[in-house]
Amino acid sequence: MIRLEKIGMRYGSGPEVLRDISVQLKAGSFHYMMGPSGAGKSSFLSLLSLSRLPSRGKLTMLGRDVSALNRDERAAMRRQVGIVFQDFRLLDHLNVTENVALPLRIAGINQALIRSHVQELLAWVGLGENLDASPSALSGGEQQRVAIARAVIARPKILLADEPTGNVDDQIGLRLMRLIEELHKNGTTVIVATHNRILPEQFPHDMLQLKDGGIVQENDAEVLS
Repeated sequence: MIRLEKIGMRYGSGPEVLRDISVQLKAGSFHYMMGPSGAGKSSFLSLLSLSRLPSRGKLTMLGRDVSALNRDERAAMRRQVGIVFQDFRLLDHLNVTENVALPLRIAGINQALIRSHVQELLAWVGLGENLDASPSALSGGEQQRVAIARAVIARPKILLADEPTGNVDDQIGLRLMRLIEELHKNGTTVIVATHNRILPEQFPHDMLQLKDGGIVQENDAEVLS
């Protein structure tokens, strides 16, 4: 479960970019997050990815109060969260296979098993011929697929995806969404930030609408009073 209670967040001494957000997302749920540019979608995801802490309020994830965790505990929780950033954040000194394998290596998985899983997943996303390529040699759409593969390879408890189909063609976009759907069916809580209104039609799920740093209830999201 993810629970936000009267959450506010700001960058430095600037105005709050998230204001009084109170919402509860059930474990294993799937939510689209939509809203105009500047509504706070990326800031919301940065909270849930533990990249930033709220300026005020209480954030509970996986049964823990995030503000009460020390650095090591936050790092351990972060390993249970898969993240797809808009700017990919691939490591250029690692090849495609090494980038995707990174979460499994951190988890201490056997090397032979890692290679097998990574090759299978990269083949699924259409990159089976790019195992040893440098990320800088790939197109934006190919880098997007590597980023998604890295985010899902360890079957995280929570998956956060910022415009996961924004840099790929329709066919690859459908394949990536099917991969995310499969992860969700196995119990992962999924939050997808997107401007693409076709995705909720093709893959119907609950929706959260952000506006001016606040959240509006849609579908079955439980907005707390």
